[in-house]
Amino acid sequence: MASFLISPVSFPPLPKPQYAYSNSLRPPAPPSQPPPSSPSPPPLSLKPINHINPKPKSADSTDWIASTLTRRFGLGAGLAWAGFLCAGVVSEQIKTRFEASQQQSNTKDVDKEVEVTLPNGINYYDIRVGGGAIPRSGDLVVINLKGKVFDGGDVFVDTFGEVKRPLALVMGSRPYSRGMCEGVEYMLRSMRAGGRRRVVVPPELGFGDEGADFGNGVRVFPGAMLEFVVEVDKVSIAPS
Repeated sequence: MASFLISPVSFPPLPKPQYAYSNSLRPPAPPSQPPPSSPSPPPLSLKPINHINPKPKSADSTDWIASTLTRRFGLGAGLAWAGFLCAGVVSEQIKTRFEASQQQSNTKDVDKEVEVTLPNGINYYDIRVGGGAIPRSGDLVVINLKGKVFDGGDVFVDTFGEVKRPLALVMGSRPYSRGMCEGVEYMLRSMRAGGRRRVVVPPELGFGDEGADFGNGVRVFPGAMLEFVVEVDKVSIAPS
């Protein structure tokens, strides 16, 4: 029996298939985009600053009261407050005019001068009797004053006339204004607004043993008796 030997047949390797892609079938690449950036803030618009000078506060201002009443209770309350203020101003003006009219009508010149001697040594007589208010402690008094050394001495104060200014003083305050003395203040307490007096003051109620130096060569020697003409112009309540 014959035996056949079969040798294995070797086949050459098959080539790998190569696929050709068409550009028309390839999906398009996404367009390149710039990297996201943070949004930039909007440009600032610079406006010119108007420099406004602050208004000084008024101590007597009542505008804040009217505005507060208007905000809380309405326009009617604010108008009522404004009306109240207007009424107060008008009434004060009417009162002042009435007092001035009454003072003028009651002020009279003295027909016959009568000299009066007080226990403290002051001699006086009225030239004109005033019809206004009497000064009291704490009242603001505006006076005209002419003073000189008694019996022909030098004049050391004179506020009479249109150009010269009157003296303003608070009754009971110290030190005295220019030319004032204790004797003059004592006389003011018994005078009325609009009145005028001639007053002779002894040394102890005048400038005493020291005298007074008013400058510019005007001097009152120690122990001098003084002669004044005093006129009360206005009497009002002193400011607090």
